[in-house]
Amino acid sequence: MFTVYLIVTCDFIRYDKVSIAMAKAGVPESWMTTLGVLKTAGALGLLVGIDVPVVGIAAAVGLIVFFVGAIITHLRGRDYSLGPAMLFLLLAVAALAARLASA
Repeated sequence: MFTVYLIVTCDFIRYDKVSIAMAKAGVPESWMTTLGVLKTAGALGLLVGIDVPVVGIAAAVGLIVFFVGAIITHLRGRDYSLGPAMLFLLLAVAALAARLASA
């Protein structure tokens, strides 16, 4: 659970590595809070989705769109440090697949 907390809060506390990666990709620092809110909403949606399947599906789809957008943004900015975004995209896809399989 600590790992999830750390991932979700990095944008809010302006963690240096995240700030540097976002700057490389051309993302304005003013977007960090908004992006953090979106990731937090997705994480909370996945948790709520344990009991309310439609919320979990919507959250997983939203996170997939978010991380696909992140990857595209990094590629457009010629920043090829895609590891974290790819990992989180795969986790979102896995969450969606698990939710759909259990429905």
